[in-house]
Amino acid sequence: MKKYLLLLFVAGQSCVAFAQRSGQTPYMTKSLSGSAIRSVVVKTSGGSIAVTGGSGEEPRVEVYISGTNGYHDISNDEIKKLLENYTLDVSVNNGEVQAIAKAKSKGLFNWNNSLNISFKVFVPKQVTTDLNTSGGSINLDNLTGKQDFQTSGGSLHMDRLTGTIHGRTSGGSVHVSNSGQDIDLSTSGGSIAAINCIGHIRLETSGGSLQLEGLQGNIDATTSGGSIHGNSINGELITGTSGGSINLTQLSCALEASTSAGSFHAQFNSVGKYVKIDVSSGHIDLDLPSKQGVDLDLRGEKVETNFTGNFDGTKEKDRVRGKLNGGGSLVEVRGNGRVNLNVN
Repeated sequence: MKKYLLLLFVAGQSCVAFAQRSGQTPYMTKSLSGSAIRSVVVKTSGGSIAVTGGSGEEPRVEVYISGTNGYHDISNDEIKKLLENYTLDVSVNNGEVQAIAKAKSKGLFNWNNSLNISFKVFVPKQVTTDLNTSGGSINLDNLTGKQDFQTSGGSLHMDRLTGTIHGRTSGGSVHVSNSGQDIDLSTSGGSIAAINCIGHIRLETSGGSLQLEGLQGNIDATTSGGSIHGNSINGELITGTSGGSINLTQLSCALEASTSAGSFHAQFNSVGKYVKIDVSSGHIDLDLPSKQGVDLDLRGEKVETNFTGNFDGTKEKDRVRGKLNGGGSLVEVRGNGRVNLNVN
């Protein structure tokens, strides 16, 4: 039977240790030693969540408590009084760690008398997670398995994750690094940075910029309003923005890219199965490797190229079409501005 534990424990309980300050050190620590941990479930209405796997430290849950009324260092006596309006469950059931904090009733107190209850969880590396907070950030580090997490307003930060990674935030930024397999991350308003990741990667933001660095696999990364910067991409990249510029370098991939309002630049070390570029308003700069064979179909207000030999096709003011170095992957460009093709 699930056992709900209020944060009004007797100081002598063996599984719990209280700290003197609430904002900087744990208000409560619950040891998980001796438990076979397979999954972690954390739910809190206002605080942040952090889960760290395989750190070499004692498995445990740390609880941090601060006020939401403009100050963080409230006394333990003040916390205990306000905690009468909350229920806290910190327990292990059948290999599942549960760390859940929730208000008993929203009508019992106002915002100035409420608390932020945050959790830090230290567990073995091989675990699944189910995490949710309405206002805080979520941090995950060194985990293998299925990770599912969501915050209504905080940032997401992930490092060294392997498995199925599914994260959502309604307003914060997203940062993922050194991770792989199946990554699906989105934010409604913040920027996204993905660094040194591999696998199937889906990134989406409604208003922020995208930074893509050292990615390999099938990558789908879009933004509704920000710029896109990418470097060292291998595999397949589908990317687009409704309002910003796109700057991509050191590409060894297939590419489909579009922008409705900004300029575009892409530099290839090697061209993948296809290249498809669509720019509604702005100039296009495209750098291709000199020795690779490609089929060209370039359209713009004015199309300029720098190659002189090994081309079989037609060159016009607003269109270039034909085979370069004997032909190969199709490079298709559509723009309403100037198109510059450099082959070097």
